[in-house]
Amino acid sequence: MQAKDSNPPDGGYGWVVVVSAFMVMGLTAAVLKTFGLFFVEIQQHFDELASTTSWITSVTIAIFHLGAPVASSLCVRYTHRAVVITGGLLAFSGMALGFLGLNMVWMYATTGFLQGLGISFSWTPAISIVSHYFSKKRALANAIASAGECAFAFTFGPFFQWLINQYGWKGALLIIGGIQLNICVCGVLMRPLTSSCLLEASHSETETPLGNGASRIDKDDKSLITHKTINWMLVRQPEFVLYAIFGILAAVSFFVTPLFLVPLSYSLGIDESWTASLLSILAMVDFAGRLLCGWYANLHVTKTVHLLTMTITLISTSLMLLPLANNYLSLAIFTGFYGFFFGTTVAVHITVLADVVGMPDFDSALGLFMLIRSTGGFVGPPLAGLIVDMAGDYRAVFYMAGATLVLSAGFLVSLDQLQQRKERVSQTNTKPRKSTLPYTSPCLLKLQNRRENVKEGRKGWITFK
Repeated sequence: MQAKDSNPPDGGYGWVVVVSAFMVMGLTAAVLKTFGLFFVEIQQHFDELASTTSWITSVTIAIFHLGAPVASSLCVRYTHRAVVITGGLLAFSGMALGFLGLNMVWMYATTGFLQGLGISFSWTPAISIVSHYFSKKRALANAIASAGECAFAFTFGPFFQWLINQYGWKGALLIIGGIQLNICVCGVLMRPLTSSCLLEASHSETETPLGNGASRIDKDDKSLITHKTINWMLVRQPEFVLYAIFGILAAVSFFVTPLFLVPLSYSLGIDESWTASLLSILAMVDFAGRLLCGWYANLHVTKTVHLLTMTITLISTSLMLLPLANNYLSLAIFTGFYGFFFGTTVAVHITVLADVVGMPDFDSALGLFMLIRSTGGFVGPPLAGLIVDMAGDYRAVFYMAGATLVLSAGFLVSLDQLQQRKERVSQTNTKPRKSTLPYTSPCLLKLQNRRENVKEGRKGWITFK
């Protein structure tokens, strides 16, 4: 199998890759988002506290992020295609073994660890290869790919609830694991570019035989082959550090909200069938938000970091209003606001990362960003569960999530200010400097030229007295 051209085609087979990534997002992130339907079932089965049960999702989220640097490294060594297929097999194993439901520790190890590793090995290469296939249309392509999470979550909400009612939560886990095997099919369709198939390219295309039997690698391709998988020097860049801190705080909020939306609905006395529809509403408006924001970002009217700051502020506002709901209608309305603005955020946050570090370091930065952000995803659900146990009310979780997002928006503002300051300094240094030489009249210049001609033996002799 030969690697293709390393220049982003911005179309063509890239759209097949986008559709494959669309499916992967749905079979990974959408499953994680709708796992709240299993929360109460597992809690009642093992008779555990909310904080104890929430560790299942916490472990999944943490491994999802911690596995990202490993997934990035494996993408460079074995291609994105191979890593996605491996992720599909791991995700299936996690759900299939979780079907046994031996004890809570077993759930941490299977539905938590294995499922999280499978999601990481599938999600990270899928979103990465889309960015490699597109340059000018990167924001739109990422938005379409990430929208798979919403499209699948829209149907997964009522479908998972039906599976639980028909086969119990254990049988539902086994069936979902079988569905996740389709990730392997999507991985097969992810044909690697040169930049994502470095090892293969270095052995099959870039070696040129020399006279003494040795081999030589072309300079252009060598720069790709020696590309560092994890560039740890990124942690010394203030822009990346600010964005990573934003990611930590945002992760605390993002993974908490869908997990505790279902228990909040139950606490308000809403029927479980209507509760499942809340997840469908969340997915539907999320889908619309991603496509609309991706289309708008593709127009390049507003800087992506400005757009992200605005959407984060709107999400925090909607989270602060969500606990005011006291019936299904009001809860559905506030959930819709949150879902729409969440979708707009997801549509551009990967594009902002590419703008911050540049495409040469994007793979490395994505893995490192996910690794750092894992702390927020790991701490968020248990912290929220502890708040619920202490306050005795699920509303407190959403106030905490909203306040955390307000704080994260402050780091985006700092990032934008730092970028603008560097742009002003760069523009100042590149301005042409005024000449410090004394002014010389045109007549004197002509005279000086004629004198030079005289010295060189050319025509135009002039006698100066």
